[in-house]
Amino acid sequence: MPDDNAKKTAAKLEIVEPIGDRVLIRKDEDKKQTKQGIHLPDKIEIPTITGRVVAISAKVDRDENYPIKRYDRVLFNPKHAVPVEFEGDNRLFVIPIEDVVAVFRKSDE
Repeated sequence: MPDDNAKKTAAKLEIVEPIGDRVLIRKDEDKKQTKQGIHLPDKIEIPTITGRVVAISAKVDRDENYPIKRYDRVLFNPKHAVPVEFEGDNRLFVIPIEDVVAVFRKSDE
């Protein structure tokens, strides 16, 4: 007979919600190959500072000065990024909104 407490614990999902002027970003994978097709050894990677917005704090969501939405691809300054150890994902970072320097948008052309 299964344990009811185990079912309740397994059913709850833990989420990370940024607070204040912050967003949660999943950093893009580091590149292992140059644009010219040269494969780099494991110890050498081209650092990336782009990623996808996973979550936005309520404060940023209400602020019209920040046209950022969930799933937007952004360019960010990693200087103040706080890494989040969450379910084996080592690419999650809480970023102050001021460190998001650009949002990638598709052209209407």
